[in-house]
Amino acid sequence: MDVDSSAAVHPGRRGRKKRISTVALLGPAFVAAIAYVDPGNVAANLTAGAEYGYLLVWVLVAANLIAVLVQYLSSKLGLVSGKSLPSLLGDRLSRRSRLAYWSQAEIVAIATDLAEVIGGAIALKILFDLPLLLGGIIVGAVSLFLLSIQSTRGQRPFETVIIALLAIIAIGFLAGLVVGDVNWGQAAGGIVPRLEGTNSVVLAASMLGATVMPHAIYLHSALSVDRHGSASRASIPRLLRASRWDVVLSLVIAGSVNIAMLLLAAASLRGQDGTDTIEGAHSVVTANLGEVVGLFFGIGLLASGLASSAVGSYAGASIMQGLLRLDVPIVWQRAVTMIPALIVLAIGADPTWSLVLSQVVLSLGIPFAMIPLVRLTMDRSVMGRYANSRGITIAANAASGLIIVLNVVLLVLLALGLD
Repeated sequence: MDVDSSAAVHPGRRGRKKRISTVALLGPAFVAAIAYVDPGNVAANLTAGAEYGYLLVWVLVAANLIAVLVQYLSSKLGLVSGKSLPSLLGDRLSRRSRLAYWSQAEIVAIATDLAEVIGGAIALKILFDLPLLLGGIIVGAVSLFLLSIQSTRGQRPFETVIIALLAIIAIGFLAGLVVGDVNWGQAAGGIVPRLEGTNSVVLAASMLGATVMPHAIYLHSALSVDRHGSASRASIPRLLRASRWDVVLSLVIAGSVNIAMLLLAAASLRGQDGTDTIEGAHSVVTANLGEVVGLFFGIGLLASGLASSAVGSYAGASIMQGLLRLDVPIVWQRAVTMIPALIVLAIGADPTWSLVLSQVVLSLGIPFAMIPLVRLTMDRSVMGRYANSRGITIAANAASGLIIVLNVVLLVLLALGLD
């Protein structure tokens, strides 16, 4: 498919039109998709597979379907309005409301970075036996370097680097399925929704938070604006078609990686001692499936931590700029979200369980991003003729309701201490 993208490449420019392929317009969704395969996903999915086998496959399938809808709506909002979701919220909220909204979004950003820095640090310990604190510092430094590519070389080179890391992540976590002994009949049975006690609800919420991540919802609209600027009305239909391909392709890859993690854990880690940590899971995978698969696992985890840490900082900067209307240097934004993760590493807290809990925090933050996204994309004063159809609005509201209900059930069960 060819796309007339003169306005997309050079917003507002008149004159001779350039035609480029849809493939050349892919990229923003692949950057956002990194959020769906970050170390929090690794911890949540491995824990779910090791403890419950194939029981929670349905959570990943449902979460990925929701993610396709949500990420497309975020991209559409940025393309049509020419503004990111945080910027549109900042325009509509009072100063006090903006500060309150930014506070919860910043907690989400901190929880996101907690997973990413800790996951990268664990990967460096697995691969090179580095202390966790030193590994966390290295992950933070490398993520700053990756962000410098975006600020100095532009959006497209940054996207290319992130897509390459996504490919490494996919290879790293899909490799185990080649030699693993997955029971495909039981895996298919895991598509039927069911839960078993409080801990399965905690893990389901964790997996949901790790898959439909709030910062990715905020981020995708900003990525679309940064790539295409204020696109002309004539170019919007073509850009939206390209965005649909972008979202579907990127999330098929991310969803496959997530499901592969759970299947690998269900097939190789269930009933094994020491699989309640990522390091322990790596040891068991290496022992059962071989050194090569173990090496791929570690490399995939490292790529996940580095890429997602950079993307998370990008999201944090977009949130701060839109809601606080401050253009804060990325190094300071990076420090705000990274310091809590380094503190967790320094005090010796269980890194794997910290990862899982961080995903629960993210799950609690999803409605604060999803509800405004749905309301804005159905608002004709913002979207014009591209406002959501009735069917899309119903589906998006149903997805938001599902997430809210799951979170309420989670909080009630934890408060009552039910097993």
